[in-house]
Amino acid sequence: MGAGVSGLVADAQRGFPLKPGLDDVPESCISSIFMYLDPLEICKLASLNRVFRGASLADFVWETKLPSNYRYLVKKVLGQSPESLSKKETYARLCRPNRFDGGTKEVWLDKSSGKLCLSVSAKALKITGIDDRRYWNHIPTEESRFETVAYLQQIWWFEVVGELEFEFPPGAYSLFFRLQLGKASKRFGRRVCNLDQVHGWNIKPVRFQISTNNSQQVSSECYLYEPGNWVHYHVGDFVIENSNSPTKIKFSMMQIDCTHTKGGLCLDSVLIYPSEFRQRLSN
Repeated sequence: MGAGVSGLVADAQRGFPLKPGLDDVPESCISSIFMYLDPLEICKLASLNRVFRGASLADFVWETKLPSNYRYLVKKVLGQSPESLSKKETYARLCRPNRFDGGTKEVWLDKSSGKLCLSVSAKALKITGIDDRRYWNHIPTEESRFETVAYLQQIWWFEVVGELEFEFPPGAYSLFFRLQLGKASKRFGRRVCNLDQVHGWNIKPVRFQISTNNSQQVSSECYLYEPGNWVHYHVGDFVIENSNSPTKIKFSMMQIDCTHTKGGLCLDSVLIYPSEFRQRLSN
């Protein structure tokens, strides 16, 4: 090793050119390679040296990672002009959970793929009987990204409806309700779930529906299960082909058989994920 270094020094002193290293690769060439890597790989390589870091800042690199509707997202979610941010900063800020519509909705990009994910809190949904504390309560919890969930004590007519108008990038999306039978709390630092009020969900299934303004419709039925655990109930899928205009989505869940009451249910949120991520929400 020492002899090799001494030889390089001697060559340099004699005027012979040194062998090229990573610092000698043109920044533009590295940027062109970065276009074919995913964001996490780019960030790792940017730590190699000054040239790689400079190449990782190129706007044309990060524009290929951003969703096609990123200008809409920057204006609606970040409340800024797209021109005021570099493309790398735009990507980084959109990867953070960003709330909008009075804090009742949250949107973010998956860090590794740039795919869009969205969540709608229970407070943004129309829930039958929500204003009557005999039926429903909003309770604080650390188990929700919105820090609160809607808890159903008991009711005859169970119906929850939501609407969303949003500009999605092209692709296939899946919609889920995040629900839990029982009310969780902490006791002596350990999670416990009170199931005393859980009843009525094993008599008739809950009906889920989703529809869009371009005539896509899906409905399904499912019994609620796994008391004490959060479950993502898959409502259905929809496809976005044109990202130049907002899509209107209506979704619901109901169990309106009034021959029996049902209760003991926590309603956290509605999630919209790329369909390819569906496995991530499996329980």
